[in-house]
Amino acid sequence: MIVDRLENAGRYVDQHRGFRAAFEFLKKTDIRDLADGRYDIDGMRVYALVSRVKGHGVGEAKLEAHRKYIDIQYIVAGNEVIGFRPTAECSEIATPYDAEKDIVFFADKSQTWLTVPPGSFAIFYPEDAHAPLCGEGEVQKVVVKIAVNWLQK
Repeated sequence: MIVDRLENAGRYVDQHRGFRAAFEFLKKTDIRDLADGRYDIDGMRVYALVSRVKGHGVGEAKLEAHRKYIDIQYIVAGNEVIGFRPTAECSEIATPYDAEKDIVFFADKSQTWLTVPPGSFAIFYPEDAHAPLCGEGEVQKVVVKIAVNWLQK
């Protein structure tokens, strides 16, 4: 898991082939004006999900993890609070892994709470269980999904 400001994204582009395209999309696109929805960057290998949603608070936090995709969660407006716990330390499955949706939910509680302000991003790898949207108020965010297996089309 990584949390940083978008202006520092260059530090991370060499960690995965899809990161360069993901960060270029975040830097060059006027995201504030994008409608909610999906935007293809490189087919199924890299795509973005834009949303404006209201946070539900830490009481409703559900840890989730993905196997096929890395998440780069970029905050456009509002303050996002995200829970975190390594998947290796999650032992209570709330909803079994759904391969089609690439998601598993855990009943375990977050160990750490991250405040991710506008202009910042958090990267979650498959080994990072995370509970998004735990703040209060509306958040505009972009979740860029990057295929772990780059050969995926």
